[in-house]
Amino acid sequence: MRTTSLLFVCTGNATRAVIAGEPARIARPDRPVATAGTFVVEGLPISWRTRSALAELGLQAPHHRSTQPTDGHVAAADLVIAQGYQHIRYIRRHHPHGAARTATLKRLVRDLPAAGPTDEPLAHRLDRADFVPCAHEPAAPMRDPLPRLGTRIPSP
Repeated sequence: MRTTSLLFVCTGNATRAVIAGEPARIARPDRPVATAGTFVVEGLPISWRTRSALAELGLQAPHHRSTQPTDGHVAAADLVIAQGYQHIRYIRRHHPHGAARTATLKRLVRDLPAAGPTDEPLAHRLDRADFVPCAHEPAAPMRDPLPRLGTRIPSP
């Protein structure tokens, strides 16, 4: 059975994609998971706020370094999970070969075919999904989760 690989994309590759990618990595350690950002400073670690938010969820990403999505990232991913519509536009503009496998998290939850009674693998469900026709459908962006997680900026 083929293992489905995932690429989570946000803007800075410092918060949203990391916070979405780490639970996916933990839940399915056999599934390759990568994260990238459309506008990053290459090689930066996650911020203390993201580290704190992950810790509140019982997670950590000590080796994470920010990176732009490359052709290799997109080619290796069976599914590119964008955190906002602007990230889909970026993938389609810079990595058009990944357009048919790119969707916002919101659209993925809404439109990905459900597993059938035979527990159909995710890879097969992705093959049946068609994310391109709604290319111009605006999707609500995924908001920065840090304020909702109670992470506080310490006073000086």
